[in-house]
Amino acid sequence: MTRTVKLDIGINGAFLTRRWEEPENWVRLTAELGYPYLEFCGDVIDPFFSGDRAYQLRAAEAARRAAERYGVTISDYYTGMATHRFHGLSHSDPSVRARMREWIVQAMDITLALGATRLGGHWDALSVEVLADPARTQEAVERLHDTFRRLCEIAERKGLTALYNEQMYIPSEIPWTIEQAFQYLEAVNGAPSPVRRVPLYVTIDVGHQAGMHYGAAGDDLDYTAWLRALAPVSEVIHLQQTTPDGSHHWPFTQEYNERGHIKIQKVLDAIQWAHEHWAENRLSEIMEPVQQHFLIAEIIPGSTVTEERLLRELKESAQYLRQFVPEGGLAWTFER
Repeated sequence: MTRTVKLDIGINGAFLTRRWEEPENWVRLTAELGYPYLEFCGDVIDPFFSGDRAYQLRAAEAARRAAERYGVTISDYYTGMATHRFHGLSHSDPSVRARMREWIVQAMDITLALGATRLGGHWDALSVEVLADPARTQEAVERLHDTFRRLCEIAERKGLTALYNEQMYIPSEIPWTIEQAFQYLEAVNGAPSPVRRVPLYVTIDVGHQAGMHYGAAGDDLDYTAWLRALAPVSEVIHLQQTTPDGSHHWPFTQEYNERGHIKIQKVLDAIQWAHEHWAENRLSEIMEPVQQHFLIAEIIPGSTVTEERLLRELKESAQYLRQFVPEGGLAWTFER
C-alpha cells in the first residue's frame, strides 16, 4: 500500500493588512504575484474588529468568488497579529478565555464563508505569574488541551476539516519545544471522545526556532529537526527567511537569502524524511499523516516598506521558491 503527499507554495495574507481593503485586490494580487494558494490572514477580516457580522461574511464571500475567478485556492484562515496581543485561552480569568473561544468559533464561520475548511493560529500566552508557579502552569496547559478538544468537536460540527496550533519559541506560547508539541498533539488527538473530532495539527514555522533566549538547545533550535519530527502532522508549514536568533519574516530575495539561514532544499529533504519514517513516529498510533503540505510564505513587511517594493519582493520570493517546487507542485509517494 502506498500514499501520495502533494506540496505546493502559497502566501499568507499578512502583506495585505492595513494596505488593501477590497476583496478583489486580496486575491488578484495573490494570483499576479505567482501564488496558487492564499492563507487568509485574520487581520484582514477579524471576527471582533472588522465591521459587523454581515460585513465579515459578505467580504469573505466576495473573496471566495474572486478566488474562483483568479484560480486561487484559499487554503485556510490563519490568525494574524491581533490574537498574539492577549493571554486569551491561557488567561487565568474564565471570562477572558471564553471571549477568545468566541473569537475562534466566529472565525470558523468566516473560514467557511471563504470557501476554506481549515483554521489555525495561536490564541494564547501564559502569563509571567502563571509560569512562576509549576502547579498553575500545569493546570493552564491541561486546560488548553481540554479547550482544543472541545474546539475540535465544534469544528467537526460546523464542517471544518482541521484546526492548527502553531509552534512558537518562547515558554509562554506553547508548544515551544518538540517534546511539548508531541505532548500537545497526543493530549488533544489521543484522548477518547463520545463524539468525532477533526484533528488538531501543529503548524511548523521554519523561523520559530529562536528559543535560545529562554534556554532552548539542541534539536529545538533546528528547523529541520522540527520538520523531521512533526512534518507528517503539519499540513501548513510557514516559510520565512530569517536568522537563527529571531523570527524576522523576511522575503526570499537575493538580499535576504544572503543574510538568512533558511534553505528550501533542506526544508523539502526534512519533510520527505519525516514521511519516509512515519511508521516509526510515536504519533502514528493516534493520527493519520497529512496528504498535502501548503508551504506558506509568511512574509510580514514593516510599515515603511512601500507597496512597490513589497510586491516586487513577494514576486521575487515566489520565483525563488519555484526553483524548488515547480508549477503544479510536487507529488511524493510513500509506503504506508
